[in-house]
Amino acid sequence: MSEDFYDVLGVSPDASAEEIKQAYRSKATEYHPDVSDDPDAEEKFKKIQKAKQVLTDEEKREAYDRMGHDRYEQAEKHGFDASEAGGAGGMGGGPFGGMGGGGGLGDLFEQVFGGGGGGGRGRRQPRKGRDLRTELEIDLEEAYEGAEKQFTVERPEECGSCAGEGHPPEADAETCPQCQGRGQVTQVQQTPLGRVQQTTACPRCEGEGTLYSETCGECRGEGYVRTEATLTVEVPAGIQEGQTLRMEGEGAPSPENGPHGDLLIDVSIRDHDEFEREGDDLQYRLPISFPQATFGDTVEVPTLEGAAEFEIPAGTQSGETFRLEGKGMPRLRGRGQGDLYVQVQVVTPDSLNEDQREALEAFAEAGGDEIEVTEGFFEKIKRAF
Repeated sequence: MSEDFYDVLGVSPDASAEEIKQAYRSKATEYHPDVSDDPDAEEKFKKIQKAKQVLTDEEKREAYDRMGHDRYEQAEKHGFDASEAGGAGGMGGGPFGGMGGGGGLGDLFEQVFGGGGGGGRGRRQPRKGRDLRTELEIDLEEAYEGAEKQFTVERPEECGSCAGEGHPPEADAETCPQCQGRGQVTQVQQTPLGRVQQTTACPRCEGEGTLYSETCGECRGEGYVRTEATLTVEVPAGIQEGQTLRMEGEGAPSPENGPHGDLLIDVSIRDHDEFEREGDDLQYRLPISFPQATFGDTVEVPTLEGAAEFEIPAGTQSGETFRLEGKGMPRLRGRGQGDLYVQVQVVTPDSLNEDQREALEAFAEAGGDEIEVTEGFFEKIKRAF
């Protein structure tokens, strides 16, 4: 499989026309045969030119996206103008020149080499701007309650100095002499199938049809500048780590006066001092004393909505886990709440007064243990209980 034109320029398939032109300039500077030390510079430069030629021409790019790289290249190899999918333009007096039915050259290619159904294209809708992506970190309490968060994002905006035109208002304009203002140039080739014409973006004016005496100093001719925008997003209660919020229309502007793209916000949640989260459930470790574990007790445990009473059963073992139903995280879209799991940890005292020591020794003797305080008394207690 040949190298995809988008890969050649190093852009994504949803890249804007301006991004493609910018990538072309960068790659062309890097691999121009007159300045590059790369032994394959000439071949790479040809690929870069071909990629830019196709992807900056609206009709050719649409045909390229529809057909895929290999089939598009095959079409051109056989003399077909793949961008002429809606009519019979450029067929001249070749053997198929008199075909009726409105199939057009693009449909003929589909019949010969396979693919989806034919038919005219209709007017292409302006492409939406690129989606942008950013990150937002919140606390577990904010994920529990939901929050209105303000944040700052850097994004491209139409240049205010030139209103997105890429040149000052007072710049002198002239019709491009190469394309006569059409923004496209046409080449006619004689093939075994007849005369075929190929239309590409004008290389001199880059498809604009007009040349200007100077470019905008603010945006350097791009028509866009990067600015910081302060936005506010509603974080829903119950959102989980790694989920993404979408703000429609807050992405990059469209290069064709279409709608703006969207802003995608990847949410992360800070670690909490007391709770660990597992899905919609919370985990909490509760330290208790040996008497509490032995006799049972009523204690308070923290939750994200305040303290809750918890009954420790008599004879509780260290490491046992108890469930407090409905005390976990709210589920998205109001579908109840998860649970809080309380894991009990019995704490062994690291110092005892005389009365405590005598009581524990008596307890151990009553249980049949031989007491040798100097040889690991506390270790014996731990093993016993």
